[in-house]
Amino acid sequence: MAEIKNCPKCNAIFNYNGLRDVCPKCFKEEEDLFEKVYRFLRQRENRAASIGRITEVTGASESLLHKWVRKRRLHPAQFPGLGYPCDNCGTLIIQGKICKSCTDNIKTDLAQHEANMEFREAVANNNKKTYLSNRNN
Repeated sequence: MAEIKNCPKCNAIFNYNGLRDVCPKCFKEEEDLFEKVYRFLRQRENRAASIGRITEVTGASESLLHKWVRKRRLHPAQFPGLGYPCDNCGTLIIQGKICKSCTDNIKTDLAQHEANMEFREAVANNNKKTYLSNRNN
């Protein structure tokens, strides 16, 4: 079921159905801009263009380019200058939500946390031991 939302670009009201996150007018503008960017990138000398260069020549915003790469409309395999920012640190990546460095940091932190929990558990179990004394005096 569609819900009514305001367009984040022009603030117009539109029926949001989960497919488009902007109103039909802004969607048409984005599609026209996408065609312009794609035509620019299809030229052999522009295939390795950086995001800054693409923005400068075509007028597309960086966030729009990141959105298209995330949605796999533009493939970094074909255009190596493209990517989108890691959700954690902001470095450009081509797949997933976080970069390898952040993934490794999270894994290290989780391993450290598990080691700490095991140590606490071992200390707690060590304190639960019962010692019997011989009272035959």
